[in-house]
Amino acid sequence: MRIALTGAHRVGKTSLAESLQQELVTYDLTAEPYHQLEEAGYAFAETPGTDDFLEQLSYAFRQIRKSRGNTIFDRCPIDLLAYIYALDPSKDIRSLYAQVETAMQAIDLLVFVPIEKPDLNVCSEPDLPLLRAQVNDILESWISDFNITMIAVNGSLANRTQQVLNAVF
Repeated sequence: MRIALTGAHRVGKTSLAESLQQELVTYDLTAEPYHQLEEAGYAFAETPGTDDFLEQLSYAFRQIRKSRGNTIFDRCPIDLLAYIYALDPSKDIRSLYAQVETAMQAIDLLVFVPIEKPDLNVCSEPDLPLLRAQVNDILESWISDFNITMIAVNGSLANRTQQVLNAVF
């Protein structure tokens, strides 16, 4: 089973992915494209822009194509496209959206980690709180458009982990 986590930055996706891997010991954890690209030497802008997110999106497509069997993705193409759209709403994203739809067909479970009210991970100014909120809103409006099984999780890390495990088993 391939499980993809989606959500804006600083909502707890990485913590959830790591918790899930501890519970689902036969699953591989695929780190988000930003970290893998950075490790490979990609030079991101201090504040990532659309080009940086396009590069991450392309990398996410490759991650999904290369994955085999049980995998947890700590970010997925949907949220990368949401960042692109939030940063440049005038950009024609139709072809990218179609590519995301195709890539997401390989995903068995989409786990949406929304910004909760009250916010469990309050975002300070350097972490771009407005962009974070915009991406969250875009994701909330898009995720039901994809024809895959989806759950939204909330609460503590333990609660979120259990919600995903309930959906898996």
